[in-house]
Amino acid sequence: MSAIGQGNRTIWIAFAANLGIAVAKFGAAAITGSSAMLTEGVHSVVDSSNQLLLLWGRHAARRPADDIHPFGYGRELYFWSFVVAVLVFALGAGVSVYEGIIHITDPEPAVSPVVAYAVLLIAFVLEAGSTWEAFKEFKQAKGKLGWIKAIQQSKDPTGFIVLLENGAAMFGIIAAAVGLGLSQLTGDPRYDGMASVVIGAILGITAVFLAYESKALLIGEAADPELVAAIHALVLEKDGVASIGEILTVHSAPDQIIAMLSVDFEDHISAREVERLVCQIEDETAAKFPDVDRLYIRPCSAADRDFA
Repeated sequence: MSAIGQGNRTIWIAFAANLGIAVAKFGAAAITGSSAMLTEGVHSVVDSSNQLLLLWGRHAARRPADDIHPFGYGRELYFWSFVVAVLVFALGAGVSVYEGIIHITDPEPAVSPVVAYAVLLIAFVLEAGSTWEAFKEFKQAKGKLGWIKAIQQSKDPTGFIVLLENGAAMFGIIAAAVGLGLSQLTGDPRYDGMASVVIGAILGITAVFLAYESKALLIGEAADPELVAAIHALVLEKDGVASIGEILTVHSAPDQIIAMLSVDFEDHISAREVERLVCQIEDETAAKFPDVDRLYIRPCSAADRDFA
């Protein structure tokens, strides 16, 4: 199975889990009157919508290049990933904090807490299963990198967005259960509202981190330094290449890289030989590095580079 296929499978699993959880949470909120349960339901609806946006982003990013977008639509994925981060902050965190404050200032005692606990348990199990799928996929993709480093260097935001969203959801479920429990033990329903505020804070922190990483990809991030070094070595080993100046790369999608090279060819070779070398470099690069979607080579002299 391809990486894209695995990513879609994980997203669909997360979507199904969140949709089922949302229905259960709203039903429980109606029965129990729990503020935290209501905000957890909103959170699950937001998560379900976010998964659909990520799936659309993956689909839209595959559209071929045209006259209006000659480099393709790859950054559609990064745009929709950023939108997801904004939605998590505005709808998830915002609604949670708002509902929490309302129920702190005007507390309402919860009823039928057993129903709430049952729904929270079911939700936690479903979220755990979805999170495990996302965890396995991202662990395989990150290789030997540390988790934070892997998220920072990842060029496919869907993997870490689903993982972090699910992780935040699990912490939110725990917070909702603690708030409901404290309300029961103390007889003070304001703890339920406090739990909503905590859930909002968790979602807010997650959303800010997701937005930061998605923004960096949307602006344009360079390819992995190891790939850049490998391209440098491939070009430099060619007879007729004297030196290499700049190598500029940018991801337009997780599997689409645009590379631009300044190459100083030997002065004694002919223009026809330069053309042959350029074609050879392009062919070998495409064969060894299929993610390099476009490669542009600019012949220049060492004097030109020094002047620049």
